[in-house]
Amino acid sequence: MGRIEYYHDPKAPKPNSPVVACNLLVTDESGAILLQRRRDTGQWALPGGAMDFGETAAQCAIRECEEETGITAEITGFLGIYSNPNHIVAYTDGEIRQQYENCYIGKPIGGEPTINEEADGVIWVAPKDLDRYDIHPSMRQQIGDYLSGNYPYLG
Repeated sequence: MGRIEYYHDPKAPKPNSPVVACNLLVTDESGAILLQRRRDTGQWALPGGAMDFGETAAQCAIRECEEETGITAEITGFLGIYSNPNHIVAYTDGEIRQQYENCYIGKPIGGEPTINEEADGVIWVAPKDLDRYDIHPSMRQQIGDYLSGNYPYLG
């Protein structure tokens, strides 16, 4: 399923679906950040996705990280709540979401970077190299808040 992201775009369609999503910003011992390249947009992003019934937000973040990157991680902190009404995601099936993401901080405890049906690239990126990658502004905000120590973000 494809998607189009609208970010501060007055032509964005009206949302019709509230969905809680959870991200996990994982750093290794050198400080590199785990990123996955989304197959649906081609952009690099933190691992994350929609919460399933029967799981907590933290469990969702851990599950999504492992599913999308092959890396098993544990949560070490909370980065913030990101609920920007100017970030709209329209899916080809007609669902239109307003962004709502809980973002956690974590560290790897196992696994190897692995591509899959959602991600065609998985890498560890040193903070100094982040500008080389096409990263959506919403993800850049989350990464920037982490790197600046400006968290938890409650917006």
